[in-house]
Amino acid sequence: MPTLLETRIRNRFWVEPHHANSLGTLHGGNLMMWLDEVGTMSATRFAGEPCVTASVTELDFERPLHVGDTALVESYVYDAGETSAEVALRAWRENPRTAETERTTASSFTFVAIDESGGTVTVPELRVETDEGEALRERARSR
Repeated sequence: MPTLLETRIRNRFWVEPHHANSLGTLHGGNLMMWLDEVGTMSATRFAGEPCVTASVTELDFERPLHVGDTALVESYVYDAGETSAEVALRAWRENPRTAETERTTASSFTFVAIDESGGTVTVPELRVETDEGEALRERARSR
């Protein structure tokens, strides 16, 4: 049984001009794709099986990311069903020179574990063994 902290993944993406809209800020669709990719990694690590996106429970864009920023994306599984994993996602705008961050996005996605034929498969029970893991779970549930 995997622990919550074992599913935690942080990844960075450089916001380049081809990711931007006419205002010089990151297209929301690009950020959604990055959230989905990192969330899939957490869900797959948890399930031990390939996972696909079933739903986006919420997606709040709080402030923009600009060309030249680094998008820092964090995900972790905070709850599980019989065949699904609930993944908390957050993104920050990070200054690549100073490492200063400012949260830009909060979201929650549901992923479903599948087998080779596309049928759903059972996922393990999620363990939360540390105070840090419990705090992350409560933060995700309270959204």
